[in-house]
Amino acid sequence: MNIKNMLKTIATIAMILLSGHVAAGDQARPSSDSPSRAIDIVVEQKMKEVGMVGLGAALIVNKTVVWTKGYGFADKEHLVPFTSNTIMNIGSISKTFTGVALMRAVQEGKLSLDEDINAYLPFKVIHPFFPNESITLRQLATHTSSITDRWQVYENTYHYGGDSPESLEEFLRMYFAPGGKHYSKDNFLDVKPGTHREYSNIGAGLAGAIVESAVGEKLNTYTKRHIFSPLRMDNTGWFLSEIGQGKHARLYVAQSGLAIPISVYGGTTYPDGGVRTSVFDLSKFFIALLNDGEYEGARILEKKSVDEMLRFQYTEINKPDNVNLKGEDSVNSGIFWATKYDVTRIGHNGSDPGVRTMMLSDLSKEIGVILFTNTSLCDHEMGAFGDIFEALWKHAEKWKSGEHQETKK
Repeated sequence: MNIKNMLKTIATIAMILLSGHVAAGDQARPSSDSPSRAIDIVVEQKMKEVGMVGLGAALIVNKTVVWTKGYGFADKEHLVPFTSNTIMNIGSISKTFTGVALMRAVQEGKLSLDEDINAYLPFKVIHPFFPNESITLRQLATHTSSITDRWQVYENTYHYGGDSPESLEEFLRMYFAPGGKHYSKDNFLDVKPGTHREYSNIGAGLAGAIVESAVGEKLNTYTKRHIFSPLRMDNTGWFLSEIGQGKHARLYVAQSGLAIPISVYGGTTYPDGGVRTSVFDLSKFFIALLNDGEYEGARILEKKSVDEMLRFQYTEINKPDNVNLKGEDSVNSGIFWATKYDVTRIGHNGSDPGVRTMMLSDLSKEIGVILFTNTSLCDHEMGAFGDIFEALWKHAEKWKSGEHQETKK
């Protein structure tokens, strides 16, 4: 390589490192005083502070993407930029896809939210402390089933290097059937189903298995037919084998200012967190849910099904004993649909090794923000991710108010 080309290459790399990268499909305005540049300053500073390798985001205003961009790297070692089309696993945001599949099966008359789940399973799930009490899909989807994630078992559901070799059904049978290698009374809380809230990933995996049993089809193919394909989510799937590891972002863990790469992985209980998608693709799905189930002429759910999925399920006469419905630290729940910020925002977050994601809207569904990073952060560093989210939210509010209505250059 001659000196001229070498200097050009170094300058290009430096520009990527300092300014992020805008994909061909990203919407960003080039003027130095543009909204995009104002966002860039915050994002780049916070990423540098805590060592985030890559980041992608989208702002949604009145059910339209008004801005989207990527920063840093999907693969730092090979200088692959992170863009709004970069594919990575999104953690528990995946539960909202399981929620749509669940509501689709209800819509088709194949499931009931309030039926005993044993009506649909090839094995029995009996609460050892309350054997005469039914567990329902509604309880699974609102995290009130009394099923708990026993960590010494759940941590082994991550399979590094590829998709899980263990089937979802076999794992669940071994977890819930007496005599199974993972069975224990400690897989359940000593509380009556429906009375106490505890977030359960394995409960979400069980809900996904129930959908599969009811529709006679694996969740990945069912959601491809009814969600991914209609919405033209061409870079979305559940398994590494569907995406291809070469198209997947590399994942990192931030430690002492260093970004340590880790292997990609699959999960046995994949309905709880296995979706792999891009900011661009996820925006379509989020808008569909905020728009009564429809995006650009493609409908994934009937309006009444979306209404039930997003409806706050906890009420004063029907709430878990450990839930506060009003004021500080208040929460509520839809069908695999969460509330954040004291029930002022709705959607879901996600967190897994090398992954942190957010997909939240205001209650009026007029503003939405999607945010990905391919870097795990320590607890004391998570504030930087939240700061980026809040900066993006404020810019979305400005777009909504018309403050950013400028002529595209």
